[in-house]
Order: sequence, then structure tokens, then C-alpha cells
Amino acid sequence: MAVYGNTCSEELEAMGIGQCAAELERVSGPIGMGAAIVDSQLPESAALADEVRTGLQTTPKRLSSRFFYDAEGSRLFAEIMHSPDYYLTRSEYEILETHKADMLRQFSPGNQPFELVELGAGDGLKTKILLGFFESQKADFTYAPIDISADALDGLVADVRRQWPDLQVNPRHDDYFSALELLSQETDNRKVALFLGSNIGNFAPDDAVDFYQQLHDRLQPGDIVLTGFDLQKNPAIIHTAYNDREGLTKAFNLNLLRRINRELEANFDLDAFDHYETYNPENGEARSYLVSQKVQTVTIKALDMQVPFQPGEIIHTEISRKFSRTQIEQLAQQTGFSVTAWFTDSQGYFADVVFER
Repeated sequence: MAVYGNTCSEELEAMGIGQCAAELERVSGPIGMGAAIVDSQLPESAALADEVRTGLQTTPKRLSSRFFYDAEGSRLFAEIMHSPDYYLTRSEYEILETHKADMLRQFSPGNQPFELVELGAGDGLKTKILLGFFESQKADFTYAPIDISADALDGLVADVRRQWPDLQVNPRHDDYFSALELLSQETDNRKVALFLGSNIGNFAPDDAVDFYQQLHDRLQPGDIVLTGFDLQKNPAIIHTAYNDREGLTKAFNLNLLRRINRELEANFDLDAFDHYETYNPENGEARSYLVSQKVQTVTIKALDMQVPFQPGEIIHTEISRKFSRTQIEQLAQQTGFSVTAWFTDSQGYFADVVFER
């Protein structure tokens, strides 16, 4: 997002901003907790139980931010997106809206046919900015959303076909890499893979390199990847984005404990925990924690667990890396890509970057 005043804020309202949460930058767990390349195939309730059982018995304790998004978490995140302090998603909306014509020229020189492949499509809200424009320009392309969630994919495809009935849609209920391999076997058209939302920030450095190397191995020469990167900037701006003055991010993090209380019959006292955010400009990592305010023991009845806490003891909930231009260019070079285009918002907070194989 970006600060208020960007051109896409009204569009976010029109699109139903509350629906965005699942596709945004906060979907993956902290680094070291397994950044999510694809969603777990466990049922959500079982996955939450497994995460709590494992995460609250490690040192330091941790819980994946994947589980922030129950109904109340999604509502709170919609409020965060409207906060003047949280800039990430609106920044990327601004980029897509402002540079959609330039992107089409990058994707399809000379009206070259291409496959627009969205990695982890979710509800595709950002991508719809491009779909609508590309359709209006009569671009020769097929939209190939990939998602491990059949329900999410079905909903997206139905919505896209309703809005653009003539658009060719080729959905893939699969993991990213398997779907890309199949697409490469089926068509020689250029692949344009979208990995939006700064999700790459949830990967450890080595995991990010591995991710792009795997993409490289499944793409053909001339294929490209458009990735969203949150850029390094004044540390105060980043810190405030994750520690907003309205207390929304604090409520968002604490709601994870409320969800565990409800779904796993726990007795977390939300008043006995605080939210703490750090940003380290030396390594570009923003980290979120929940902090115990006293000696306490939490009972989780559904798991037959008791979890002791000391004053000041943390639960690590989220990490998000911020990138310099040099780091992004090095990532491309390390993984066999070259940077061929660089799109930023008006304040230079966020970048959508084209890697070409």
C-alpha cells in the first residue's frame, strides 16, 4: 500500500478493499517458519492446531501470520490498508494503474501473444487492473491463474469471466512449479509470471534465491517474472507502517490469540499481551512480536496443552524483508535473470520489477 493521496484509493473502495486480505503482503509466516510458496493442504483448522502445537513449544515461541486472516482479521486488515501509515498495497495499486500501458509494451512487444500467469492468484484484485486494460487494448493473451485453493480459483475464474466474457482463461489448480512446467509444455507463447504483493519479503534470502532458480528452470528464454518488492526507505516510515498510530496492527496481531481461544478452546488473556514491532535498517527486516506482560500459563484445551510464559517472553508472528535496488539486481543475477524494467510509485516506496530469463 501507499500513503493516502495515491490515485488508486478510490479504486480500492470500488473493488471492495476488504476482500484483498488473503492476497496481500502479510500472507506468509516469518522467515524460518516456512515462507509459503503454496498453501498447506491441511484443512485450515488442522493446520492451525499443528502450528500452535509446534510453534508454542519452540524457543522462541512463534506463530505464522498465515493465520491472521479469520473474519475479524480480514476486517482489521482492511482498516490497516486505509491507514495513512501503511503504504504497501496502495503503492502497488498505483504502480499497476499508472504503468499498465508500459507493462503491456514490456509483456507483448509488437502485440506478441503471451500467457499471463499469476502465482498464487487469490482473488486477483490487483491483476484485474491489468486484465481490464489489456482487454481494452485487444492484447493477444491468455490469463492463467494458479492457486492451490480450488474454491479461491473457482471464484476468481467466475468473476473474471463475468467481467470479461471474451477473455481466454486457463486456470491451474496446482502448485506454482508444476503448473509452470505444464504450461511450458503446452504452449510456446511467452510466459509472463506475476508474483505481486511483496510476498518475496517473507522468504529467507537463501529461500528467495531457490525460488527464483526454480522459476528460471521452468521458464524459457524470453519469459519474464514481474515481482513486487517493498523498498528500503526511511526506517521511521517502515516502522510506523507496522506500528500504526491507530493501534490497528496491534489489534490485528492480538486477534490471532482471540482466534486460538475460539477455535482451540484456549484461554489467552489478550490484556496480558502487547504488540512489539522492530525494523532493522541494516538487514532490511521488519519483525512483529506478541509480548507477555506477566508470568502466566495459557491452557489450550483442544490440544491438551499448557503453555507457560515469563514477563517479556515473545511470540514471533511476522517478518517482512525490504530491498535495495542493488539487492534486487543481485537476486536477478544470482538466479539467471536480468532486470529489464523497473516500475515505482510516485514516492519511490515500492517497485514492481521485471526479471527476464
